[in-house]
Amino acid sequence: MGEIVKKDVFIDSPYITLGQLLKEESIIGSGGQAKWFLRETTVNVNDEPDNRRGRKLYDGDHVEVPDVGLFFIHSKQGNE
Repeated sequence: MGEIVKKDVFIDSPYITLGQLLKEESIIGSGGQAKWFLRETTVNVNDEPDNRRGRKLYDGDHVEVPDVGLFFIHSKQGNE
């Protein structure tokens, strides 16, 4: 098993959906795969299980994807 990634993810909008995060971080190949991936994999959002691809992730949220990594959401807005 490889090393688990810990990564800061910076977003330009007020939020990003869980499905978008999975796609942008190359965990899945396309947005359409999010539904199937989340059906098979228990993803934790802020330490609570969540399988909704439309779940909105905001600045300060964190997402744990088993065997992949821990992703910390940060807003670029106001940091420029």
